[in-house]
Amino acid sequence: MRLRWTRLAERDLDDIAAYIGLDSPAAAARVVLELIEQTEILLTRHVALGRPGRVLGTRELVIQGLPYVIAYRVRDNDIEILRVLHTSRRWPGDL
Repeated sequence: MRLRWTRLAERDLDDIAAYIGLDSPAAAARVVLELIEQTEILLTRHVALGRPGRVLGTRELVIQGLPYVIAYRVRDNDIEILRVLHTSRRWPGDL
């Protein structure tokens, strides 16, 4: 399966980096890299690893050690990463 990040998910990563980077650019880079690496490693090996999503047709992967949830869906041979959301934020009605 091929993993693909949507524009919204990429923007989420940019926003995460910008926010954390206000205090520590090095920490921002580590967090974003960890999110990307763990998402790619876990989902390409076990696509159904995430729990059923709050939005119909999606799944949610919790990244251990970080307060973020990866919202994704599987279409044909693609794993689409829809959003990267902080656990304290209000969940959007659609993705």
